[in-house]
Amino acid sequence: MTALGLKRLEDELRLLKSTERPAVIRAIAEARSHGDLSENAEYHAARERQSFIEGRIAELEEVTGAAEVIDPAALSGEHVKFGAHVKLVDEESEKEANYQIVGMYEADIKLGLLSISSPLAKAMIGKKPGDTISVPAPGGDRSYEILSVRFG
Repeated sequence: MTALGLKRLEDELRLLKSTERPAVIRAIAEARSHGDLSENAEYHAARERQSFIEGRIAELEEVTGAAEVIDPAALSGEHVKFGAHVKLVDEESEKEANYQIVGMYEADIKLGLLSISSPLAKAMIGKKPGDTISVPAPGGDRSYEILSVRFG
């Protein structure tokens, strides 16, 4: 994973532990004070939220503890690999897109961060500018041409 991706996960973990966890504990205590727990929707919602928060904390602790940070700026070459910034064009629509290949836990397609385990990234790995790739999509295979590959 990239250093930026690790920082985002660590920030989320810190927020969950310092803000979200205490808030849900207070919400559970407040809901308990309202009496009968069997028909208390606030209590059940707070417990469900607590379960989600605790699960996410456990997941983030595991991921951040085992993360191997790779600095894309230290990488080079013309072939697509982890950390690469790739510019490609859809051969049918002529629409261009820019992505950075990142780890699965830091992927965010809205930010142009493409998971290395995604079909598009898998198709790009090892390719270079000028190569055409085919990616399976719900409406049929899509073809893309890789325009550029850069690191850093």
